Amino acid sequence: MTAAKDAVGTSTSLDSKVWFTLADGVMSEVFYPSVDCANLQALQFVIVGPVAEGAVSESRDMEHRIEVLDPHALSFRQINTTFNHSYTITKTYTVDPERNTILINVGVSSSSKAPFAVYVYADPSIANSGMHDTSESIDGAFIASEGNIASALIADCGFTERLVVFWSNHFCISANKGELARIWAGSFEREAIRPHVLGRFADMLKAAEQHPAMLFFLDNQQSLGPDSRAGINRNRGLNENLAREIMELHTLGVGGGYSQDDVTSLARIITGWTYAGRQGQLGAPGTFVFNANAHQPGAQRVMGKIYEANGVAQGEAVLADIARHPATAKFIASKFVRHFIADDPPPALVARLADVFIKSDGDLKALATALTDSDEAWKTPLTKVRSPYEFLVATGRLLAQIPGDPGRYLNGLNVLGQPLWSPAGPNGFPDTNAAWVAPEGMKLRLDISAQIASRLADSIDPRDLLELAAADAASPETRRTVERAESRQQALALLLMSPEFQRR
Repeated sequence: MTAAKDAVGTSTSLDSKVWFTLADGVMSEVFYPSVDCANLQALQFVIVGPVAEGAVSESRDMEHRIEVLDPHALSFRQINTTFNHSYTITKTYTVDPERNTILINVGVSSSSKAPFAVYVYADPSIANSGMHDTSESIDGAFIASEGNIASALIADCGFTERLVVFWSNHFCISANKGELARIWAGSFEREAIRPHVLGRFADMLKAAEQHPAMLFFLDNQQSLGPDSRAGINRNRGLNENLAREIMELHTLGVGGGYSQDDVTSLARIITGWTYAGRQGQLGAPGTFVFNANAHQPGAQRVMGKIYEANGVAQGEAVLADIARHPATAKFIASKFVRHFIADDPPPALVARLADVFIKSDGDLKALATALTDSDEAWKTPLTKVRSPYEFLVATGRLLAQIPGDPGRYLNGLNVLGQPLWSPAGPNGFPDTNAAWVAPEGMKLRLDISAQIASRLADSIDPRDLLELAAADAASPETRRTVERAESRQQALALLLMSPEFQRR
């Protein structure tokens, strides 16, 4: 344990508001600093009580639980209690996005009246990327999932949330990979995807490929340059997973003009791209680092261009170039149109969006605007079936159901075959109707619709809801079906299963 610094306070109770930042591994109290959410769990408290009791460590001697206060604002309370219930530390985290600051309201209480001192220190041994609980029952993926679902449900601009869904699936990772993946799944979307959905593709590409979640998911921490110091010492070589998926799934696409030699060259170039471990030997635990000892030395050729040895910048230069490649523009435009318009993307629209992508240097806001301004976006028949995630979120938005407990949404996603942040492979969840319209899948949607209706139908008039959801787009058949239902419960379930609601 790092030596404790000056005590925060000495009393029979403590209730203080402090702004924390980390400098050289030591926590200091300053006013409105820039604070990285990923470092919060490294801030640990020690309570020093009477001599007989000694020091109590928050990380070692306490049970932990989480209470989510405001998932949209990433506000939550962590309650840590000693096993003998003699002390309780309550930390309430509140984000101040305007100042890029985390306000931590710290409360410490004792079951006795004996005085105690409270110390705080930075413990780099704690894996701390992403705000997560150390208990088994609630982990980072669970907390982050509530923020994800709540953001989708209450967003003023639902289209922006649709963009988040699209790009999260394009640059997908899987929380099923292991403990680190579960911890990082939410932070990956929050840090690598959301900031860039209306920004530049090249920036999102770099953020995604250098995020610890992606590096872990595609095993790049295991990839060693054959001629690097680490490669020679360990007699290990390349892992091409990340390099292959960058080219095949994230940028150029199959048939995008690259060869197996290009994949191998890119794999050599991005050796050394890894994340710092618990001990923090290479950097802050859970952050991207470049390990020069694992990096393949020398220049490399990728798609006909020589990239000179330049450390981490060598790989960043390759990403910048393939982000601007015409094959990337065509591949991204095709996926974009397939997701938003039709399983068979209209070639003319794909060509126009690819042209916008190239001329705007990968401006994703310009790409989205061109899509929404197109005739195809408004005149193409609504043939796309909502994915399970889209169906459940659309239901929640229609019924104004903001989750206090995300479990119902998460369970529904599991039942319907689209577990949150957990696709079966690096190509993400399928984006065509065939994956979601199988009879068994539709039966499960009907079951979930009936369950929702059984809870909420008594307080809702499904006929009014139909007007709100579909208005003039509601067919005469759907109107008759809802109006002639035997009960409000049946009417609401049928509305949720109607073609107008299942399609988009």
